[in-house]
Amino acid sequence: MDAPTLPISPAGRSDLTHHLHPYTQLRQLEREGPLVIVRGDGVNVFDEHGNGYIEGMAGLWCASLGFSEKRLADAAYRQMTTLPYYHSFSGKVPGPVAALVDKLIEWAPVPMGRVLFANSGSEANDTAFKLVRYYNNARGRPLKKKIIARNKGYHGVTMAAASLSGLPMMHQHFDLPLPDVVRVSCPHFYQFGLPGETEAQFVDRLAQELEDTIQREGPETVAAFIAEPVQGAGGVVVPPAGYFAKVQAILKKHDILLIADEVITGFGRLGQPFGTQVFDLKPDMITVAKMLTSAYVPMSALYVSDQIYQAVADASAAVGVFGHGYTYSGHPLACAVALETLRIYEDDRIVDHVREVAPRLQDGLRKFASHPLVGQARGLGLIGALELAADPAQRKPFEPARGVGAYFVRRAQAHGLIVRVLGGDIIAFSPPLVITEAEIDAMLARTELALADTWEWVRTWR
Repeated sequence: MDAPTLPISPAGRSDLTHHLHPYTQLRQLEREGPLVIVRGDGVNVFDEHGNGYIEGMAGLWCASLGFSEKRLADAAYRQMTTLPYYHSFSGKVPGPVAALVDKLIEWAPVPMGRVLFANSGSEANDTAFKLVRYYNNARGRPLKKKIIARNKGYHGVTMAAASLSGLPMMHQHFDLPLPDVVRVSCPHFYQFGLPGETEAQFVDRLAQELEDTIQREGPETVAAFIAEPVQGAGGVVVPPAGYFAKVQAILKKHDILLIADEVITGFGRLGQPFGTQVFDLKPDMITVAKMLTSAYVPMSALYVSDQIYQAVADASAAVGVFGHGYTYSGHPLACAVALETLRIYEDDRIVDHVREVAPRLQDGLRKFASHPLVGQARGLGLIGALELAADPAQRKPFEPARGVGAYFVRRAQAHGLIVRVLGGDIIAFSPPLVITEAEIDAMLARTELALADTWEWVRTWR
């Protein structure tokens, strides 16, 4: 059922010879060659042979305005011909930084004190990891350093961010996680709810686990809790009602910071500007990236509360300098593109558009819930997932070695749709925010074709 394998092109051959691909089965890639994408137009991308694909993942959850927004290209060109680079070290600042921090503070879902720029979500979360330590040292609490993170969480790939992430393949052979990272359960009721347990009981159990974990570690040693409002790479996990309310009550009781990882959910994906607003979070730090620039140039940011900023500023004054920063922190090109991206969100009412079209995606995915391969269809806003199962009624997954999710993704690609398989044969959807209802319908139609192909294949070996 797989599409015929085309000869590997010169570009693909060069790639295979010299490029070490991230998040790729490298030996399989050597056999099959890469899909070489050469052009984008709206929500579609095109390969070197002229084949078009609906990009159902917006790249990596990030190309919010699609792949051909001319306003962003023009903004980048203007900045490149005015001030292509400058830094923010030693009290200097490129002009666009000042405008961007003002705009980001306007967008902040809760009051925030300062914004610190980096280049990726990984770096933003790594910086949060460092600031947790700096802040507690500054407050005379040198033992309060541990960060609680969740199974199936995804926070990036630097040493610290990968340690915070709760996916085993990110730790194996890398000698991770680092010390002072403590793990608690993933709030995915479909996978981890006990027989006969209600969602409310599941939430109570996870809250008790968090409390017990803090008591076991010692509240005086636990500094922060990091969480994505909706877990992305861990399986598009939407937490049950009441989960975050109970978590935040426990954190407040023990003076534990909340870090909201909004790298995927920031800037409209869930139908609100931030997931923080959807789940009524009160974070002390917020990390953003991806849709900050519609991924047209790399950029991320870390929001910090004024309380954290004041402690950091006092401590750094005693040292003589705040000893952290990146060469490209607040790069003027990235700032110009981010500013234009935020203007487009406002001018074109992108968040309102997400609310308008999201029911088309969510209703369409839920129509697949009765398919014999689908254990659960879920999502929120313009993010969703189909969790494939060998026995949906029993929530029994396929054996990982079968590669059912990977097969589905190949069939979707053959039908002109790019989606992504996550651990546990979970098919993720996260299209550009500008997608129309007609384009959602086309995406769902191609999904149906891929499901039919996969079901036919599964039946051959059952």
